[in-house]
Amino acid sequence: MGKTTGFLEYARQDGPVREEADRVKDFREFHDRLDQKDQSLQAARCMDCGVPFCQNGEMIAGMVSGCPLKNLVPEVNELVYRGRMAEAYRRLSITHSFPEFTSRVCPALCEAACTCGLHDAPVATKENEKAVIEYAYEHGLVKEEIPQVRTGKKVAVIGSGPSGLAAAQLLNRRGHQVTVYERADRVGGLLRYGIPNMKLEKSVIDRRIALMEEAGVKFVVNADVGKDIAVADLEKEYDSILLACGASNPRDIGAPGRDAKGIRFAVDFLSEVTKTLLDHDFQKVPTELAKDKDVIVIGGGDTGNDCVGTCIRLGAKSVTQLEMMPKPPACRTAANPWPEWPRILKTDYGQEEAIWKFGEDPRVYQTTVKEFIKDKKGNLKEIVLVSLEAKKDEKTGRMNMVPVEGSEKTVPAQLCLIAAGFLGSQKYVTDAFGVELDGRTNVKTAPKDYATSKEKIYVAGDMHRGQSLVVWAIAEGRRAARQIDEALMGYTNL
Repeated sequence: MGKTTGFLEYARQDGPVREEADRVKDFREFHDRLDQKDQSLQAARCMDCGVPFCQNGEMIAGMVSGCPLKNLVPEVNELVYRGRMAEAYRRLSITHSFPEFTSRVCPALCEAACTCGLHDAPVATKENEKAVIEYAYEHGLVKEEIPQVRTGKKVAVIGSGPSGLAAAQLLNRRGHQVTVYERADRVGGLLRYGIPNMKLEKSVIDRRIALMEEAGVKFVVNADVGKDIAVADLEKEYDSILLACGASNPRDIGAPGRDAKGIRFAVDFLSEVTKTLLDHDFQKVPTELAKDKDVIVIGGGDTGNDCVGTCIRLGAKSVTQLEMMPKPPACRTAANPWPEWPRILKTDYGQEEAIWKFGEDPRVYQTTVKEFIKDKKGNLKEIVLVSLEAKKDEKTGRMNMVPVEGSEKTVPAQLCLIAAGFLGSQKYVTDAFGVELDGRTNVKTAPKDYATSKEKIYVAGDMHRGQSLVVWAIAEGRRAARQIDEALMGYTNL
């Protein structure tokens, strides 16, 4: 696939990125595309490796290696190299519902497993994917299939995030009547309010939703199932129900002073920023949320990074990002060989912007919060930090991060954003449906199965597997749709 010697002839080249000084002035996407000729050369680097781990999508050493969607990556790259973009889109569409989302927000599991990446830079598969889907939109190739015959079966999808949308897309194509319920005021779930606009412009979501509506999918917003809408009514109306509500129960920090004003969960903060921008057509920026404030972000993952980038755009005085674990190595170690997911240091856009603005990396490793300190009015004014070290638990044999005595340090902070991950599904939803949970409060199913303990109720996405990636949510939505279809019709051609 690609050009046999392409990986020897062409160096990796990524699309242009706006400089930090420019992009922090707005909330627009800042990753541009190469022209089609240059992108073709990037696809030429796909090296006909014989064993394409990029499309494997399986667990290796406890981590996923390759694409969970099992996209036929070498075949798509070959078509991009040949300039056959329409065919590349058709090939990609066989396995993928929404390349326009993953080509913007996915950490590129495919590239981490690329054979070319063993000794050189991996093939730019993510940008090849973006080139394909944007070409398809620009040339009117993206169309949702309108079924010629309806089956008479009705399916409710609870949640309009990536897993719910993927399932709704396929079930509608099959001919079932699909209604998607979303508790927020706009469709998109995590894509809409959990991911900042500069990573995923919301017009990208809107154009796909418009196509799905034209094809017959019905969307109902401001519909909080389990509170505003009775589950019993849905069970009477629909032949099957898919729960795709996400793992939206945030992990808290139980340090003294937690009740101080100015401590927020990260996704709530990001949602408020995005909603304000959308409600005012980007003419109003909620700078009052962070302007001139010392901000502490607890959590070193993608959401924490998004908080860093957002706070810089809102005019924060300083931003510090806390990470409990040690700083990762710059390169793979012997204990982390290819094609495992590389456990190495990655500097994302928010951290790049913090380095540009404040002159140093915002991340502080092996550190957590010991205490929140309030002023007389109950507002957060300072945070006591404490260093951590790894120690072995003599009973379990596990290594735990424990506080280092005497390492406390007090720093100013008027805003603290908790981005420490999620603990599973929200109780009021699972209680309302009466489904069984596992030990992590995710909805329980048999292995590689999407049927819950309740008849005709299924689950997919983060609500099923726990906090994960958009690409995994799409994969789960597609697989759940197949199982629902087979249960409804006795067979499936999805």
